[in-house]
Amino acid sequence: QVQLVESGGGLVQAGDSLRLSCAASGRTSGSYAMGWFLQAPGKEREFVAAISRDGDSTHYAGFVKGRFTISRDNAKNTMYLQMNSLKPEDTAVYYCAARNGFGVVGVGALYDYWGQGTQVTVSS
Repeated sequence: QVQLVESGGGLVQAGDSLRLSCAASGRTSGSYAMGWFLQAPGKEREFVAAISRDGDSTHYAGFVKGRFTISRDNAKNTMYLQMNSLKPEDTAVYYCAARNGFGVVGVGALYDYWGQGTQVTVSS
């Protein structure tokens, strides 16, 4: 198993940048494909981005392409989400997730482990 803890959220203005981090402990993070999800107030959790175990394959939701970048540093057991050109509609709690399978997927039900979430608020 693996434990996941997100950090780096906060309050920013539209157009600003922010980097989220997900620190993993337990089994090495290199054993898992990982992803980021968000949940806005009153809405269901939705997919943001995913990355393969060695970081050589990524997948993004359409609304973040060109603005967000997912990456990982397995030597540091940490995954990142670099968010640029933030918009008010990006406001949400962001969750880190990991799965035992090999595939890079955007379906939350296919992930096995979840962090506690970190709040991102973008003002206009």
